[in-house]
Amino acid sequence: MSDIDNILTSLQRFSWLDYVVFIAMFVMCILIGIYFGFMKKSLSESDYLMGGRNMLVLPIALSLVASFVSGITLLGLPTEVYSYGIQYTYVALGVLAMGVVMGVFYLPVFHDLSITSTYEYLESRFDRRSRMFGSVMFTIMNIGYLPIVIYVPALAFNQVTGVAVHTITPIVCIICVFYTSLGGIKAVVWTDVVQTISMIGALVLVAVKGSLDIGGAGVVIKEAWNSGRIEAPDLDLNPTVRHTLWSQLIGGVVYWTQTNAVSQNMIQRYLSLPTLKSARHALCIFCGGVLLLMSLCAYNGLLIYATYKDCDPLTTKLAKARDQLLPLFVMDTLGELPGLTGLFIAGVFSAALSSLSTCLNSMSAVVLEDFVKPFVKKPLSEKAINWIMRLVVVGVGALCVALVYVVEHMGTVLQLTMSLEAITNGPLFGIFTIGIFMPWINGNSALTGGIVGVISMSWISLNAQWAIASGAIRYETKPLTVDHCDYRFNMTEAFSYANATNISSAKDDIFPLYRISYMWYTCIGATITIIISIISSSFFGTNDLKKVDPILLTPCIRKYFDFGTTEISTNHVKNVSIPLKQKYRSDEAAL
Repeated sequence: MSDIDNILTSLQRFSWLDYVVFIAMFVMCILIGIYFGFMKKSLSESDYLMGGRNMLVLPIALSLVASFVSGITLLGLPTEVYSYGIQYTYVALGVLAMGVVMGVFYLPVFHDLSITSTYEYLESRFDRRSRMFGSVMFTIMNIGYLPIVIYVPALAFNQVTGVAVHTITPIVCIICVFYTSLGGIKAVVWTDVVQTISMIGALVLVAVKGSLDIGGAGVVIKEAWNSGRIEAPDLDLNPTVRHTLWSQLIGGVVYWTQTNAVSQNMIQRYLSLPTLKSARHALCIFCGGVLLLMSLCAYNGLLIYATYKDCDPLTTKLAKARDQLLPLFVMDTLGELPGLTGLFIAGVFSAALSSLSTCLNSMSAVVLEDFVKPFVKKPLSEKAINWIMRLVVVGVGALCVALVYVVEHMGTVLQLTMSLEAITNGPLFGIFTIGIFMPWINGNSALTGGIVGVISMSWISLNAQWAIASGAIRYETKPLTVDHCDYRFNMTEAFSYANATNISSAKDDIFPLYRISYMWYTCIGATITIIISIISSSFFGTNDLKKVDPILLTPCIRKYFDFGTTEISTNHVKNVSIPLKQKYRSDEAAL
C-alpha cells in the first residue's frame, strides 16, 4: 500500500459509538414520521401539503434553513474558502438585500392568494401554458439536483467509513421517502428542526476542536490573513471575475430572491404560516440562520488551511475529491474522540435529508396541483389525492437512487446538472417578476420571454461548463504548497493538479459570455426574459388593465395603475376569499 492509502486507512476510525450517533439521527426522523403519520395524521390535502396553514414560525424558519443548506453547501463552502479565500462570503450582502426585497414585494402577493403551488399564480396572472412552463422547469431542475444532494454526503460517508456509496444512498432515500410520504409537511418541518440543530452542532464542534488543536482562533485568522484568504471585497467591474462585490450583491440578491420568493421548495413553507406578519418573521430568522451557517462553513475553510498550509491534501490526492476535504479534516481532528465523527457525518446527512424531503414534498404539491388537477374532469376524492401525493414521493425518491449511478459514472454530469439550476431559475424569476410588476404584459409575451431565456441560458451555461471541464477556463487559487509533507505521494499527479488550478483564469479565445461569473447567471436569465417579453408586447399586444386583478400585483405599485372598478374575479384567482377581497378594497381606499 502507498503512504496515502495507509494514512486513509488509519484515519477511518468510525467506531461503534459513531455508528450509534449516526443511526440515532435516522431513528429520530423515522419516529417523527410515524408520529405525524399515525398519531397526528393529516386529515386533508391542505393539512398534508401546507400544515393546515397554521404552522409555527420558529419550526418553519429552521426548516427553511435546513431546506436551503444542503450537504453540497456544508462540504463545498469550506473547500471554496480554503482554495479561493472569503470573496464568496460577501454574498451575505445579497442575502440581507433579498430579505428586504422578498418581504416587501413578493411575499405579500403569494401569501394573500393562499395558493398551494407557486405556479398557480402564473395561470391566474397569465394563462395555463405559463403555469405548465413553470412546473416543467421546476420538475427538470429538481430531478437533476436531487441525485447530487444525496451523492455528495455519501462520498463523505465513504471517506470516513469505507462503506460504498451505493450501499448508503438507497438507505438514506428509503428513510426520507418513508417519513415524507407518511407525515407530509409537518414531518418534513419537524425533522428539519432536528437536522438544523445537528448541522449547527456539527460545524461548531469541528470549529472548536480544530481551533484548539492548532492554538486557537487567533492562529487561524493570522494564517488566513498572511495567505491573502481574508481580503476586502473586490470592486472590479469586470463580470468575468469569479467573485466581486457586484456579483455577490447584485447577482446574489437575484439568485437568493428567486430561490426563496418563487421556488416551490421554499415558498410552500412561507405559505403554511397563518399570516403575512408571521411569514416575514420566519424570513428574518431564515436570513440569520443562513448567515450563521455560512459563517461557520467559511471559518472551517480557513481552519482547514491553517491546519494543512504546509501540505495541501487536494494536491497530494489525500482527499480524492474536493467534497472530501472537510471529511478528511474531521477524521484527522475528531477521529480520536469516539462519537464525534458520527455526529459530524450525521450533520452532513441531515442537510441532505432536509433538502431531499423538501423537494419530495414540493414535487407532490406541484404534480397534484399542476399536472393532475387541471386535467381531470371530476374533482378527485380525498383518497385519490392521498395516493397521488404519496406515490409521487415514492416515485421521485426511487428515480433519485437510480440517477446516483449516472452522477457517479459520468464525471461531467455533476457540472452539467449543477448548470440546470442556472438554466431554469433565471427565466422563471423573470416571468414571476413580470407578473408582479408589469401588469400590461400578457401571457404570450411572458411565455416567449421565458422560452428565449431558457434557450439563451442553456447555450451560455452549458458551454461555460464544458470550457471549465475541458480545462479551457481555469481559476487561480490562493497559495497552496506540498513542500513540507511528511508522507510520500505521486509527484506527477501533484504537478498536474497544481498546474490545473494555478494557471490564470480564462484564455482570450474563449467567447466572452462563457467567461462570465456563474453568480450572474440567474440575473442574466431573468434580464433576457424581461427584455424579450417587453419587446414581444409590440407583436402580441398588451393587457387591458381593467381586466387585471390588482391582487396579483405587488401592493406598492397598485396605486400607479388605473384598474377601473373591475371586480376581483374569484374564478380567476380561485383561492381568494371574501375577507381577502375586503382587505384589498380597504387597502385601496387607504391609498
